[in-house]
Amino acid sequence: MTITILKSSKPESERAEDDAKVRGVVENTLKDIETRGDAAVRDLSAKFDKYEPESFRLSASEIDAAMNKVSARDMDDIKFAQTQIRAFAQAQRASMTDIEVETMPGVFLGHKNIPVQSVGCYVPGGKFPMVASAHMSVLTATVAGVPRIIASAPPMNGAPHPAIVAAMQMGGAHEIYVMGGMQAVGAMAIGTQTITPVDMLVGPGNAFVAEAKRQLFGRVGIDLFAGPTETMVIADDTVDAEMCATDLLGQAEHGYNSPAVLLTNSRKLADATMLEIDRLLKILPTTETASASWRDYGEIILCDTYDEMLTVANDIASEHVQVMTDRDDWFLENMHSYGALFLGPRTNVANGDKVIGTNHTLPTKKAGRYTGGLWVGKFLKTHSYQRITTDEAAAEIGAYGSRLCMLEGFVGHAEQCNLRVRRYGGKNVAYGAAAE
Repeated sequence: MTITILKSSKPESERAEDDAKVRGVVENTLKDIETRGDAAVRDLSAKFDKYEPESFRLSASEIDAAMNKVSARDMDDIKFAQTQIRAFAQAQRASMTDIEVETMPGVFLGHKNIPVQSVGCYVPGGKFPMVASAHMSVLTATVAGVPRIIASAPPMNGAPHPAIVAAMQMGGAHEIYVMGGMQAVGAMAIGTQTITPVDMLVGPGNAFVAEAKRQLFGRVGIDLFAGPTETMVIADDTVDAEMCATDLLGQAEHGYNSPAVLLTNSRKLADATMLEIDRLLKILPTTETASASWRDYGEIILCDTYDEMLTVANDIASEHVQVMTDRDDWFLENMHSYGALFLGPRTNVANGDKVIGTNHTLPTKKAGRYTGGLWVGKFLKTHSYQRITTDEAAAEIGAYGSRLCMLEGFVGHAEQCNLRVRRYGGKNVAYGAAAE
């Protein structure tokens, strides 16, 4: 196997140092919110967002006022995106059915898919107003049937962002707040004097939001551990350098620490892509962030074979994987660790981020090895139940249960089974030792 690293990224040790600094700040902040509630949230909002409203929750009239500021074209585009996302989420929901099976005469086992009862959806603002994140979290929770959905996004220029408010409202949010960062997710999860805590947190965010979700996990559920945006382009000589460079930088502009990887078996394409990236960075309006990401987190990996490319791709387990080769379906069949696949040069990650219908909240930092992204099923809990309807089944299952409990030394457990055998069985059933 010959794998050549033509460009490497910042070493893991330096990334770990950055994570440790964030961890301490978040821990202290969450303690402050738990201790002081609304006062802590207000102080943090004033410090980070320069925003101190009378109430962080928007009233119905404030929501209407914000939505009236959205242009007709922008509103139509939001509606189109939500139609796409709703349709796919509804199809996913329809695939998740409640079941009940009779495993033996008189024994019925089943499960029900029950929505999480309250969800807090965080929509990032910061440098870029992430309108699409409102669709991905709020709308998907609505399709799942969550009865209480609250949503929060930071202010933009000292006021609620109109398009984000519109997307939240049209997506089905029951409560809309203007709060940013770790104070938003902390307030939604922990609760304050004016905010009832939720059962689950979802939505992407910066490093502080991601760390806050990590520390709050267990107290509440979360969608997944989401770090900085990651993108990988798997390409051969069927595509050109402009396509590869554009797809890499299109995601690198997310932030200063967004990994972007080109994985190819063409040295010619690798060299040309590096030159094209240099050219695009001179003209890209977001070059400040994109160039920093590419400098510190960009990689180009050259492989000899498609099998090697597949092995490396599965090992990296990138969030977004753009596949542009002469065998895209082969990668679809054999890739097992990733966030989402984007197959063929006509497809691109930006469409997935904004409009095509799949969810853009996806696993990062190799989490694609054990979880997929946010989808309607994340808002549903699958709960099992059991029912025995005949005396014969109660006695037979009870006898087996009694003996197996005694095998493990659980006498009290065995007696639960024995009681049913005595009540519903005859005298010829083999009890566990406790009843003999």
